Amino acid sequence: MDLTTSYEATIRPAVLQRYEFLEVRNAAAVLQVTNPGVFDELQQVLESFTLATSDLLTPGGQESQVAARLNRAFRSLGWREARVDTLIKLQLRKLPFKPAGESAPVVVDTETFNEGYLVDNFKDRVALDVEWNAKDGNLDRDISAYRALYDAGLIDGAVMISRTQSDLRMLARRLAADAGWDEAEGKKILGTTTTTNVEKLRPRITRGDSHGCPFLAVLISADTWSP
Repeated sequence: MDLTTSYEATIRPAVLQRYEFLEVRNAAAVLQVTNPGVFDELQQVLESFTLATSDLLTPGGQESQVAARLNRAFRSLGWREARVDTLIKLQLRKLPFKPAGESAPVVVDTETFNEGYLVDNFKDRVALDVEWNAKDGNLDRDISAYRALYDAGLIDGAVMISRTQSDLRMLARRLAADAGWDEAEGKKILGTTTTTNVEKLRPRITRGDSHGCPFLAVLISADTWSP
């Protein structure tokens, strides 16, 4: 699936300069038109967010601090964690056989409940997840959820906030060296090959995993960092 670039004309310059973006089906333009208030809130959060040195160097911070801060920012604007479950009701109707003296059908009802996946943030008709440095299997789960929500007519598009890879690793190594870390320890930062980042996300987007759902990926980069 071809990538589009509608974000270049719809995202504020101050945000464009500090993040990288990927999208399909002109997702940014779709969200701007269909959910302008929510689209503006997305940019508010991105503009106010800064990647801190501690996000890269604090033990455990690579996994939790970034996502926690972003999720709190969205929750303060009324976004909420959400899950869409499905309840399928089946009705078997056995028709009467009159020669046997039967006059009324026999009805057997059954229900099947399927618990859906949680979406980190949901508001109006937009779903948004923060996948800063989680297991890359989360990408398949999230995109599958977006596809199902879109096909069910519950969202107009989806957003995922993730990260770049090579530039952030270089930044982390430099910050680690400046902090007096051993070189080998610095190389471990964001060094796991099975975590969420642009290199894992791009092929999933371009092969069309989101199907018809307009999908915008916002990537935290070295330019998002501030000393």
